[in-house]
Amino acid sequence: MSGSRLLVIGGRSGVGKSTVAFALHDLLAAERVRHAVIEGDALDLAWPAPWDHHLAERNLTAMWSNYRALGYQRLVYTNTVSVLHADALAAAMGDDPIVTAVLLTAADSTARARLAGREHGDALAAHVERSDAAARALDEGAAGHVHRVATDGRDVVDVAREVRGLWLGDRSDRCVTLAP
Repeated sequence: MSGSRLLVIGGRSGVGKSTVAFALHDLLAAERVRHAVIEGDALDLAWPAPWDHHLAERNLTAMWSNYRALGYQRLVYTNTVSVLHADALAAAMGDDPIVTAVLLTAADSTARARLAGREHGDALAAHVERSDAAARALDEGAAGHVHRVATDGRDVVDVAREVRGLWLGDRSDRCVTLAP
């Protein structure tokens, strides 16, 4: 084992994956915990969709190799279905990380209200439909070891603190100096 730690944050659209990851980033940075955050959606966002070519995993391999060369050992990875593919993501890192999987959850009404704040018209309807389908698939497909964290009615920093605790616990191995 390399000492690397992978946190995958999954959940339906509108649950707050990116927002929680950014709040977690702020918490960890304030604690001087060396880490990287990768938005998985950006690793294979193309048309036509390159999913059959495992482009997200290939891009993760390349990116993590660069982070690892700079001494990073902690990765926060967000993607809707990441908790269903945590083993493949860990394998793509190439250094046998300790994996923590967190599925963020929200009621349909909460997810729809959040989506309505960023999507409009036909795009909103399509996002709501995909979000509802993803919520069902994630609820059914997420293994028992996946931590479920509700986001309804909660402050994002509170959710980020809970996720941080699930991932790192009370670990205090901080990185207090960073190379330029």
